[in-house]
Amino acid sequence: NVRPAPDNLLVEIADFVCHPPEFSALAYKTAQYSLLDSLGCGLLTLNYPDCVRMLGPVVEGAEMQNGVCVPGTSYRLDPVQAAFNIGTMIRWLDYNDTWLAAEWGLGQWW
Repeated sequence: NVRPAPDNLLVEIADFVCHPPEFSALAYKTAQYSLLDSLGCGLLTLNYPDCVRMLGPVVEGAEMQNGVCVPGTSYRLDPVQAAFNIGTMIRWLDYNDTWLAAEWGLGQWW
């Protein structure tokens, strides 16, 4: 049994992780703003019942004692379901921000 060489993409990802490039202060500040925007969108989403109904475990009450915390809720879920919950919270309003930006002509600034 001979192991084949890994795909180029996997090699590139491993190189990036093991030897990350140096990022500018502006890049770090931009990433910080992006993170804060995502957290803000996610927490504000909890005011929208249509979104909140999509959150939580697949089976009611099926939470994990040491599971991943879903911000702004009491849920502790398995990693896959937590990723879905957090992603749903962030994208619920973030998508609307993008749509309104296009509708209001704010796209010219990007």
